[in-house]
Amino acid sequence: MAKYIIITGGVVSSLGKGITAASVSCLLEARGLKVTLLKFDPYINVDPGTMSPFQHGEVYVTDDGAESDLDLGHYERFTHVPMTKENNWTTGRVYLSVIEKERRGDYLGKTIQVIPHITDEIKSAIRRLADGVDVVVVEVGGTVGDIESQPFLEATRQLGNEEGRGHVLFVHLTLVPFIPSAGELKTKPTQHSVKELRAIGIQPDILLCRTNQPLPPELKSKIALFCNVSVEAVITARDVGSIYEVPLEFSREGLDNLIVKSLGLEAQAADLGPWQRLVELIKNPADEVAIGIVGKYVQLEDSYKSLYEALGHGGVANNLRVNIRWIESDQLAADEQWEQGLRDLDGILVPGGFGKRGISGMVRAIEYARHSQVPFFGICLGMQCACIEFARNACRLDGADSNEFNPDTPYRIIYKLRDLIGVEQMGGTMRLGSYPCVLEQGTLASNTYGKPVISERHRHRYEFNPEYEEPLATHGLVFSGKSPDGKFVEIVELRDHPWFLGCQFHPELKSKPLSPHPLFVGFVHAAYERRLKEEGYPLSDSRLEPPRATEPVSPAIARPSGD
Repeated sequence: MAKYIIITGGVVSSLGKGITAASVSCLLEARGLKVTLLKFDPYINVDPGTMSPFQHGEVYVTDDGAESDLDLGHYERFTHVPMTKENNWTTGRVYLSVIEKERRGDYLGKTIQVIPHITDEIKSAIRRLADGVDVVVVEVGGTVGDIESQPFLEATRQLGNEEGRGHVLFVHLTLVPFIPSAGELKTKPTQHSVKELRAIGIQPDILLCRTNQPLPPELKSKIALFCNVSVEAVITARDVGSIYEVPLEFSREGLDNLIVKSLGLEAQAADLGPWQRLVELIKNPADEVAIGIVGKYVQLEDSYKSLYEALGHGGVANNLRVNIRWIESDQLAADEQWEQGLRDLDGILVPGGFGKRGISGMVRAIEYARHSQVPFFGICLGMQCACIEFARNACRLDGADSNEFNPDTPYRIIYKLRDLIGVEQMGGTMRLGSYPCVLEQGTLASNTYGKPVISERHRHRYEFNPEYEEPLATHGLVFSGKSPDGKFVEIVELRDHPWFLGCQFHPELKSKPLSPHPLFVGFVHAAYERRLKEEGYPLSDSRLEPPRATEPVSPAIARPSGD
């Protein structure tokens, strides 16, 4: 019979409930338990697919094509649990499900109300995940006190009563701020947050106190007294340099022992050796490399959360720190001295996005990378822009463009997915989820992956126009990956370039800290190889083989000793 852990947050938003849920699940997995996770989002959108990245951050896509919250990315990176559409529910999706049932007559003429119909739907979403696992970890989005999250909190309160003591554990993440003028840590925000939670009938069992310094014993005792929890249940959630330190910090505080004891779980001792080695590599890399991300949404780093993490994973695999330079593509297009901002980069990455804004800056960066032999990685829109740049400047197809940006272009290098002709609805209509891709043998893609067929996650509404495959291939563009039926171009690359690759899919969504994605490992490797060459260090005549993504502890290249 599965147990449940409900994670809530108080005082302010952005305290890290997603990282907390992922870290708790990571610790339980390390103790031999089987877990799954669920994220409730209180907004009324059915999913975040049509929301602006500036509003919501990254849209994380699962294997089954669900457009979901970025916290599901943390869940997959910290655990071995594959996420699906059942692992993320919004207020909009809950209400839509209930309304559809009402229209079908499932409620037999009853008056539909928040209690019990909405709360029952929420509890059903939780219990559906309980089969075959030991623990279901539920993250309730929003902040305690928000009107939007009240139905979810009420549903978890009911779940606690129905399942009984010892089967449901309430964990509350709160803030203990340090006030510089007073020189003290203050517990009052935590006290008020717990008071708000208790007012709706939930008594937290464990308090995770977010703070920038350790909580002294007397402060833990004070929090325990006023919040009606045991002293051992007041856990310091200290700020750390890397999110991958959080499970180790929680373990040192005894959180996993407390959870196992409180829920009566039979668990082995935690094996955190891989995470300890990971954090050691992150803190003490052999060297560093500079990667420029030329994007449309760089003002909010959460817009590229998985991309940021995947580059870090590629750095760890090469024993390198990746220093990311965020470059606004609009500014790159407008700046007369634009090359100055790219010259000190070891690699250039153009990520995904939608719409015409900033495209000219992306194309300019790609042209620079192609001519200057700078390692280039294009993802989704980045691949499409690479094809457009190549068509314009290598094939002399003046005005070549995408139908998305210019419906009247004389050369439709990129056009709307053939499967979407006549489809005007925006939500959930893109090519979403995992699809197979067959790799051309002897190419950069094939050598990097080390296997003939791969499966990657997609999220796009436009595709490469196969009418232009022959003219672009004649001028040197290699179409190294396609769908099994040959319908979709998935990967393009250049042979006469140290590392130039664009992919229609999103490889960052499958990268994990303990299993970095091979494309990011290879890209970072090539960027550092270029750096050594630019600094005058001798390299072998042949290209160094990128390390396998499953061996993150071995540096790919070592800077010569003494420097």
